[in-house]
Amino acid sequence: MDIQSVKQRFDIVGHSPLLNRAIDIAVQVAPTNISVLINGESGVGKESIPKIIHQFSQRKHGPYIAVNCGAIPEGTIDSELFGHEKGSFTGATDARKGYFEEANGGTIFLDEVAELPLGTQVRLLRVLETGEYIKVGSSKVQKTNVRVVAATNVDFSEAIRLNKFREDLYYRLNQVPIFMPPLRERREDVVLLFRKFASDFAEKYKMPSLQLSSDAAQVLTNYSWPGNVRQLKNITEQMSVLEQERMIEAPTLHYYLPHEDFGNKGIAVTQGAGATNNFSEREILYKVLFDMKNDLNDLKSLVLSMMQSGHLETTEENEELFRKVFTPTVSTSVAPPSHYPASNNAVIQLQGNHPAHAGNAHTLVEESLSLTHSEKELIMKALKKHRNKRKFAAEELGISERTLYRKIKEYGITKA
Repeated sequence: MDIQSVKQRFDIVGHSPLLNRAIDIAVQVAPTNISVLINGESGVGKESIPKIIHQFSQRKHGPYIAVNCGAIPEGTIDSELFGHEKGSFTGATDARKGYFEEANGGTIFLDEVAELPLGTQVRLLRVLETGEYIKVGSSKVQKTNVRVVAATNVDFSEAIRLNKFREDLYYRLNQVPIFMPPLRERREDVVLLFRKFASDFAEKYKMPSLQLSSDAAQVLTNYSWPGNVRQLKNITEQMSVLEQERMIEAPTLHYYLPHEDFGNKGIAVTQGAGATNNFSEREILYKVLFDMKNDLNDLKSLVLSMMQSGHLETTEENEELFRKVFTPTVSTSVAPPSHYPASNNAVIQLQGNHPAHAGNAHTLVEESLSLTHSEKELIMKALKKHRNKRKFAAEELGISERTLYRKIKEYGITKA
């Protein structure tokens, strides 16, 4: 059976070579009894692979059971997997079959297998090696004929190094590895998935399907999707329900894309004409200013300490130099973000007190630097360089064309 028909049968969307490779391996390994370990980040769709393996195996008429190992409490995991006898622990009023007994003749999918306790890992290794297990509270060895497919988003080399996962179990599970790629490595599939989800939710909520503008499609493609396919599906559902306009533009889409960095994966990567900054220019400027203020205060304290201890001579020349270094005032015409301490007149002052100020009548020299003026000059220079072509000027400045247009209007810039 070809890969395209497999994707249609299991409702898998995408043309990525990495995705096709994962499906191809699953189909090839299905007729065997080899254990398979699926590795991939959370939300990439790892649960589709064991279903493919089961349906294309000789066990397809047997039971298929999916178990989320991370969702079962440590105290009951052995009972859930292997069963227990009546009275084996408090609350065990009856004997119970475990998943390995229920799945006999079929396939069991152990999702998040790295979450298993070490004691349970020993039991699982025995099942994989010999097909034998013992119920909790019993001494009778039982047999099972089960195909095991496992999945995890954990780095096994690190888990083994920290003694959180048995190395022998890892090699037994990992007879055939299958890697499910994250969505950021399947950028050609992002818009296809969006259209699929938009169509599904339009049918579910009885409304027209969402459409993407070209700029919005570019933003969607360039975003790094820390939550992978699951995150894309959730955002598509949110917009389907909340947005009145069925044509989604880039600014609307940005509202739904979080800027948090989840494990260095969550920051949007945007380039070209549709690019936007995750952090506004204002945020960056104020961060630089407050870092400068902290550095100046530290240096001021150090020099003051040296002068007071006699390690630095308090001459008129040194005092003049001290005033020039520690008395600048940096002003800006825009209000600082709420999480930065600033005065009501929106002026950030980086002033240092003269160490001998009480005994001197020297006039402090202040230097003023207008961030607004500097920004306007940079915009004019970029426009002049690119002959007033806003697209290329925006790329030069590292901002979106929309932001550049707004600033041109704000500063009253005509033509450079």
